[in-house]
Amino acid sequence: MPSLQNAGPIKINLKYFITILCSVLWGVGAALAQETEQAKLTQALKGFHQALVQNNTAAIKQQTDKALTYGHSNGWVETKAELMNNLETGFISYASIKEDSISITMNGKLASARFNATINAAFKGKEMVTYQLRVLQVWTKKENRWILFARQAVPLVSVAH
Repeated sequence: MPSLQNAGPIKINLKYFITILCSVLWGVGAALAQETEQAKLTQALKGFHQALVQNNTAAIKQQTDKALTYGHSNGWVETKAELMNNLETGFISYASIKEDSISITMNGKLASARFNATINAAFKGKEMVTYQLRVLQVWTKKENRWILFARQAVPLVSVAH
């Protein structure tokens, strides 16, 4: 086995080194950018839920796409116009929305957010009911903002594997 003690200095091809260094730095930059976008989306998601609880229809209009489909765990699906009307008339009201285990997948200007939610809501002025849900939201980036495009919820149930 050759000895490394007298091997001399290691020669590195400068072009090769710069290529590797740039690749590493680009990868780190891309990872940081994605983390930043995930943080922005998480903030948008929580801001949307806060607007629902506060019945802030002006904010909800800005945070949702004109083609919004908003699916509930019982199969009921609202358009954006129906959601706005149902909030404005008090047909539905939200007392609280708590997200847990948020998982975000990014794909360019599209993103999906999955999470468990505990939602306290009332329909037709009746008493508040607590829902335990698994939620999928699809978001699209427009004009440097994340906009809710679609939402679907299902009841959260334990599944034995």
